[in-house]
Amino acid sequence: MKIGVVGLQGGVYEHVYMFRRVFAEEGISGEVVVVKKPGDLQGVDGVVLPGGESTTIQRLAKKVGLWDALRDTVESGTPVMGTCAGAILLAKRVVDAKVGAARVETLSVLDVTLVRNAYGRQRESFEIDIEVPWGDKPFRAVFIRAPAIVEVGPGVEVLATLSTERVPLIVPDAPPEVPVIVRQGGMLATTFHPELSGDTRIHRYFVDIVRGRA
Repeated sequence: MKIGVVGLQGGVYEHVYMFRRVFAEEGISGEVVVVKKPGDLQGVDGVVLPGGESTTIQRLAKKVGLWDALRDTVESGTPVMGTCAGAILLAKRVVDAKVGAARVETLSVLDVTLVRNAYGRQRESFEIDIEVPWGDKPFRAVFIRAPAIVEVGPGVEVLATLSTERVPLIVPDAPPEVPVIVRQGGMLATTFHPELSGDTRIHRYFVDIVRGRA
């Protein structure tokens, strides 16, 4: 198995470490590579778009010729995991919490509407326990200038939510709960940073998607 983590900006090596942990714990023979140019996608079984700054990642990917290669890889059916900014880059619809339609080009493959910087300056960074479908233990989710998913299409499975009463959004008419982990086919997205939690369950789930076991 070969997992490629896009390594232009953001939490790259934290993801590499987490996947290597999963490989070791599961006895999987494979490698985790950092993707910085189109050729690095050769032979990958799964791709990760990490957190960071979505417009910066997109601009750098275009500069090095990686953007179209990523689009082709994802559209060919290769499983992809996007975390925080990575989720933004997968989304079909992106708006900004303050100025309306966001000026960020995305791969436009995940059928969700996502609001950037949805928690406002008072909530730029926070940690909170969320319920996940992998075991009874809560997952300690780390949110950093996080987006929020406010709508999902009919083919999108919501795997975990966060109450907007616990953590209010600055979005008008916010729903009582917002999805924080979603899946659509081979695409997995989180609005937080699972690579910072020390908990490998989400990375293990993505590996299972890649292996066709989930």
